[in-house]
Amino acid sequence: MPIPKLSPAPGESYDTSQKPPSFGHPLKQYFALDDDYVNLNHGSYGSLPLPVLSAVNKWNYEIERNPDLFHRLTYRPLLVKSREAVAKLIGANTDEVVLVPNATHALNVVLRNFEWREGDIIIGASTTYGAVSNTIRYLADRSEQPRPIMLEVEYNFPLTHAQIIDLFHSKIREAKQQYPNTQFTDVPPLSVGSDLNDEQKKNKIVVVIDAITANPGALMPWQEMCKIAREEGVWTVIDAAHSIGQEPNINLDKARPDFWLSNCHKWCYAKRGCAVLYVPKRNQYMIKSSIPTPHAYVSPSSPAFKETGTNFVAQHEWTGTMDQTPFITVPDAIAFREWLGGESAIYDYCHQLALNGGKKLAEVMATKVLDEDGELTVTMPNVQLPLPVEKTRGEVYTTQQLNQINEFLRDKLLKDWKTYAAHYWHNGAWWVRCSAQVFNELSDFEYLGKALNAVCKEVEETILKKNA
Repeated sequence: MPIPKLSPAPGESYDTSQKPPSFGHPLKQYFALDDDYVNLNHGSYGSLPLPVLSAVNKWNYEIERNPDLFHRLTYRPLLVKSREAVAKLIGANTDEVVLVPNATHALNVVLRNFEWREGDIIIGASTTYGAVSNTIRYLADRSEQPRPIMLEVEYNFPLTHAQIIDLFHSKIREAKQQYPNTQFTDVPPLSVGSDLNDEQKKNKIVVVIDAITANPGALMPWQEMCKIAREEGVWTVIDAAHSIGQEPNINLDKARPDFWLSNCHKWCYAKRGCAVLYVPKRNQYMIKSSIPTPHAYVSPSSPAFKETGTNFVAQHEWTGTMDQTPFITVPDAIAFREWLGGESAIYDYCHQLALNGGKKLAEVMATKVLDEDGELTVTMPNVQLPLPVEKTRGEVYTTQQLNQINEFLRDKLLKDWKTYAAHYWHNGAWWVRCSAQVFNELSDFEYLGKALNAVCKEVEETILKKNA
């Protein structure tokens, strides 16, 4: 039975021989956003372009025509093409890259494959994404021994990159000084096969580093932090959930993190959920099992292990029956980005809009941007909300009020104003993190400012007045 030919709806396809519309509102026709919705929160869940959605739908129909043919024969070559496309974007070898459902999943694959020893240390940060922070906490809390010790770097923005680096390096040194009798000799290998024998390994320090923090949306000097960690003999796990498609000029071969992961569905226009996990070949012996453990698992005690090792790539090709279309349509997402002008053109527009939009939003609300010199801003500006600021913790807001305000902002923006940007509490003040995307214009920031002024006024007249 042939696939029925349906006429594409406006925006579902594009002519590669024709120039795309200009960046801004003319590009909204290529996204499924409601006409009256002002989306300034692309960063949380992504916004799927219609041509990619069309490709997903076509593959869904193709899969259902013959599920066995797809899953047993067709799927894997398509997955290889996706991994090749992603590897090219991030400066990595194809066989160092696998696709998983989301960044939190990838982070768990890495942290749960470490051979933890009593006395090991794992370092997160006060700005670590909640699910990641809780994964670290779980490893330190779990009932089975051994459990790593959990430490945390405190980041209170605004900060410069130099200050972030100093706080980061100080925490590593502090951890070593805090446990002077511990031998931290389990260090990252410099090349394939250069790791110490098990008898020589004692304890290790693992640090989880954000490439771009979620809240505030701040670019971290993660490459310099990787260099410091290598010099200190510390393992690095880079949570780059917001990076691919937002952060320019990623070159993992040059940066040399021990592990790196990013969501393809946030900024790279892939279908949810799709994330990339990068493990350089020198560290693939660490990843003994994907999550969940698949058919391709190879036991270290089996004769085949000497030949295949952990079978890293094959393990992640098939971990069970699931919707594979987010993985195999990544090339469609990248092709659409190339038609728009490519990574540099997308970044240049969104970055400049983020800088201008942040200033405009601060002007409308009569507040300030978090990152005044732009060092921390990629395409997510952070602007203070017009709400009371705490000079001393607990002076203005109770925990109950913070929760009430968060829900009030969410509901009012989405239901009454048909717009959204991520709002959060940080360092004694309320902030909003906006996501500048190719379909946005400066007027969107002005509209958000008008909405936030009205909603924040309601907060003061209701929640804060009620509990005054």
